[in-house]
Amino acid sequence: MNTYVVRFDVNLSILFTDLPLLERPAAAAKHGFDAVELWWPFDGPDPTEAELAALRQAVEDAGVRLAGLNFDAGDMAAGERGLLARPDGSARFQANIEAAVRLAGELGCGVLNALYGNGPDTDRDLAVANLRRAADAAAGIGATVVVEALNSHENPNYPITSSQAAFELIDEVDRENVAFLADLYHLHRMGEDVLALIDRHCARFGHVQIADDPGRGRPGTGRMPYPEIFARLEAAGYRGHIGLEYRHEGPGAFDWRQG
Repeated sequence: MNTYVVRFDVNLSILFTDLPLLERPAAAAKHGFDAVELWWPFDGPDPTEAELAALRQAVEDAGVRLAGLNFDAGDMAAGERGLLARPDGSARFQANIEAAVRLAGELGCGVLNALYGNGPDTDRDLAVANLRRAADAAAGIGATVVVEALNSHENPNYPITSSQAAFELIDEVDRENVAFLADLYHLHRMGEDVLALIDRHCARFGHVQIADDPGRGRPGTGRMPYPEIFARLEAAGYRGHIGLEYRHEGPGAFDWRQG
């Protein structure tokens, strides 16, 4: 008997941002979520023991699990989107691997997202080498490193903008624990048929994130067929959490789940 139920987690780096970071896990739990995810939440690659302990305690006290964590991706607010392939960011990425993997392991997180990095000066060989380093470290805690494609409308200098480009990079890395982060909002905005992608390649998904297009709002605010998307993910065998990575202000952020 199929007892699978779609499981959602809240990305605390884009939702509940009116609250201090350490209060957001409890807010997610109050709204009925059992899991959360985060972009790298610290200012640098190697936070202090006190900073790590405070975040661990907040997640544990809330009774939620960490379902996904980004490696340090630089200054996201300023438009940076990763360090993997950047010659000027590679040392920072490598310095972050141990701290990110350790935090993930302590909180039972099995998915670590490594963003490629912006710019015409990105280095493919460097990205592959850094992904292998990250994957080998993540294997020690049984975790998967995921590669994400972003849309070029909002991220014009990001080289990985399609599922095919991500798959090619993943194949080049050649590690069993490197998979695709299927951010369906970014893919749909780039014109991909997300239903067909799910049907054909769901086995390669290490994680799924959602928002509606256009607008990056909650499901139901745009044109994406989310009831069908969820049904296709279930039928294709996806059993991971689906990360809610949309923008919303005011009440009603999760009312669509009741519909």
